[in-house]
Amino acid sequence: PAVAVNTDADNGHKAIEARDWKRAIDHYIRAAAREPRNADFQNMLGFAWRKSGNTDQAFKHYNEALRLNPGHRGAHEYIGEAYLMVNNVIKAEEHLAALDKLCREPCAEFTELKSAIGMHRQRMAGGVPK
Repeated sequence: PAVAVNTDADNGHKAIEARDWKRAIDHYIRAAAREPRNADFQNMLGFAWRKSGNTDQAFKHYNEALRLNPGHRGAHEYIGEAYLMVNNVIKAEEHLAALDKLCREPCAEFTELKSAIGMHRQRMAGGVPK
């Protein structure tokens, strides 16, 4: 049997690749409305909101992704990066610790968030330009 394709999710992915955050948000809102228990769609909504500069909406969707799937590595990485945007290193490190437990070996999400935390610390110390 054919599997139904969520064209809004596909179009949302294309919009993210094009860095068209508004269009990505619009598509992922519709995709999530069709599949409200899909943690990936919530994560991508959080990503697009974060990239558009709206951390409040980003946190809302990352938290929903983690409610639906507490082991969602992408959501842990991205919410950690969002916490760095609001200068909350402690919360970012909590998500890094969660990734450390979730990844049996160093995984990309752990490595990326660890690097982002290190760069954030250097910026705050005046060592690396934005």
